[in-house]
Amino acid sequence: MKTRFILIQTSHAGNVGGTARAMKTMGFDDLVLVAPRWANVLRREETIQRASGANDVLANARIVETLDEALDGVSHLCATAMTPRDFGPPTRSPRQHFEFLLNKEQTNEDRQAVGYENDSNSWPDGVAFLFGSERFGMRNEDVYRSHVCLSIPTLPTFGSLNLAAAVQLIAYEWRLALGGFELPPSGAPTVRQASAQAVQGMLAHWEQALVDVGFLDPEAPKKLMPRLNQLFNRAQLTEEDIHILRGVAKAMRQTAAAARD
Repeated sequence: MKTRFILIQTSHAGNVGGTARAMKTMGFDDLVLVAPRWANVLRREETIQRASGANDVLANARIVETLDEALDGVSHLCATAMTPRDFGPPTRSPRQHFEFLLNKEQTNEDRQAVGYENDSNSWPDGVAFLFGSERFGMRNEDVYRSHVCLSIPTLPTFGSLNLAAAVQLIAYEWRLALGGFELPPSGAPTVRQASAQAVQGMLAHWEQALVDVGFLDPEAPKKLMPRLNQLFNRAQLTEEDIHILRGVAKAMRQTAAAARD
């Protein structure tokens, strides 16, 4: 689905770079800046440094003078604001709204509630996320024209997020709602669990070692070995674990033999 991130009157060049980086990590590349403080913000050194390799997002970004220009091709508009407006659109958390928005089983009444109506179960053609100025946040008039106001659940007494951090959270939640990305395969070697036979062989080795060091009395063993058996079963030992434990048992026996000599 076409996804656009729109920054309105951004005052810090570093936040533009941080936004580009946040977008790229989640697979998005459509960035539009509305009347930023710096006309050359996309080429400023701080922007490029904070983008940290997301130069393709910066190269693809556009600067426009009005929000109307930025919204070309967008059918569903999400404002981001910490404070709900009395007469504005409904305020929802990103996850709550995205689940609602992408639910193909909605009725037309439900679909009107999120700002679009369609007799089919298709999703909106394009979604845009609005982020206001670092100094002033979202203007009321920009919030009012949106279909929803997204509010990131934060600590009520300290809820102000850095602009790029807010973009990262919204981008992550939206990517997750769209299906997310698969985790890369682990580089760790495959771990093979030890067989029951290997565990029993290790226990026999330990029993000999415990006798040698005087910890186990073979005439009165009580329930030490069955308890150790249960302990090792709970541990779900690997083949490497068996090698280590056998090495410990071997060292115990050698030390006990040397002491006797």
